[in-house]
Amino acid sequence: MNRAACIPFVTEMDSSDSSSDKPTLLERLSALLTPAPEDRDELLALLRVARERGLLDADALSIIEGAMQMSGMRVRDIMVPRAQMDVLHASDSIETITAFAMRTAHSRFPVIGGDKDDVVGILLAKDLLRHFAGHGFSLREMLRPAVFVPESKPLNVLLREFRLSHNHMAIVVDEYGGVAGLVTIEDVLEEIVGEIEDEYDFSGGDGNILPDHGGRYRVKATTPIGDFNGVFATTFSDDEVDTVGGLLIRRLGRLPRHDEAIVIDGLCFRVLRADNRRIYTLLVDRETGAPGANPGAVPA
Repeated sequence: MNRAACIPFVTEMDSSDSSSDKPTLLERLSALLTPAPEDRDELLALLRVARERGLLDADALSIIEGAMQMSGMRVRDIMVPRAQMDVLHASDSIETITAFAMRTAHSRFPVIGGDKDDVVGILLAKDLLRHFAGHGFSLREMLRPAVFVPESKPLNVLLREFRLSHNHMAIVVDEYGGVAGLVTIEDVLEEIVGEIEDEYDFSGGDGNILPDHGGRYRVKATTPIGDFNGVFATTFSDDEVDTVGGLLIRRLGRLPRHDEAIVIDGLCFRVLRADNRRIYTLLVDRETGAPGANPGAVPA
């Protein structure tokens, strides 16, 4: 099959205006994309060749691949399911709301009336500062309007709507009008750029296990079980799973939710950060009376 050549998108520069005969980046990409790719797979293959030739760096290629993949996804593919939504009730007291906001560490909360199908608005955690500044508190007056989107909406369309409306959260509804879950702009962006770290995440050189206050430890869910055993003097088997996150999932028989806690062999594992696909960070503490942790060095 004959392929049409790409329309050149770099004009030839006059030799008097250029200090070098070396082709520009756009000129090299133009040459690489001739003949033009006929489908997405061919385009990706050419972009990977560009990466191998040094025309694109690894991060740029990853973002392009993520954007292309996202364009074929729907809201239902990334939403937080209804059962895992952290919500406030319109009748909650300021004390209940404050404690819940501190425990879950979210910046936005759906507020419901009778049940999760009755979302009356969105509360921004920062609006609670008005109460502590002595300006009074009325939950109904603080609520922002909730945005509702169908679970079939394409992600690229949703991202454009988030940008235009300056909303960061949408409530996902099914074909019958019931609430199916929620989605945030962070969920969408992570499909393009990868996981976005927050205050519970570790920097590259921190290691997998870090001491926290009160004798507790923050632990990456990807920590190998052998390393975990070495620090906590435990004997968890790695025959069926390799990581601490895998251990929790196997014991529960499902993916644990954010802030869910499980006790295994005298250790309390609380989920600090998780989404509907994976666990990221755990807080590990010993039950009262349990043997102490190994005082040896924390593995890198």
